[in-house]
Amino acid sequence: MTRNAVVTGGVRGLGLAIARRLARDGLRVSVWDLDAPAEAFAHHALCDVTSPESIDAALAATEAALGPVDVMVANAGITGPNHLAEDYPIEAWRRVIDVDLTGVYLCNRAVLPGMRARDWGRIVNIASIAGKEGNPNAVAYSAAKAGVIGLTKSIGKETATTGIRVNCITPAAVETELFQQMTPEQIAWMKSKIPMGRFGLPEEVAEMAAWLASDACSFSTGAVFDCSGGRAVY
Repeated sequence: MTRNAVVTGGVRGLGLAIARRLARDGLRVSVWDLDAPAEAFAHHALCDVTSPESIDAALAATEAALGPVDVMVANAGITGPNHLAEDYPIEAWRRVIDVDLTGVYLCNRAVLPGMRARDWGRIVNIASIAGKEGNPNAVAYSAAKAGVIGLTKSIGKETATTGIRVNCITPAAVETELFQQMTPEQIAWMKSKIPMGRFGLPEEVAEMAAWLASDACSFSTGAVFDCSGGRAVY
């Protein structure tokens, strides 16, 4: 059976690596992003994950082109600026929470009814080690990613007796275009926290996502999978 997958934020970075990896496994991949992909996948839809209407339109277009969505990889995110908590701009806080937490929730929410109806589905939410440990000078990002972990655990329990599996990945810093949103000091601090002494590769996270999106992931749900080069302490 050929399954259909959505990867949000799939035009670049982690999302692109995950989309490529799922396509290599034979899934038909629809990339949802604010930009059109530079390479061909089975489908793509312009989508703003902070807008329920935009998500509904992207889902309808994907289902019309490919059929039901079996796999949702909620990856789209931003880092936001680096400031002390008391100096963090309120509008930046709202934007990060809107994209990184509410956007993940809205994408999960959109595909769950269809997955329940078919009694099969895989949801892979991309969180961050910052959501477990809290990165200084990144309060909005850390709070949003902690929220993604809680969201994943909650939906995982709600769907545990069905054929749906809901899990999240908490990478340590992975060198992608998101680094362009951070200060050099923040980047150096993140690298210093990784015992392996290097940043992760998008392809390494993609390998984990591919397993979580597969039939082989049968007894793990509501779980948090580290991909942190030894940084995670719990």
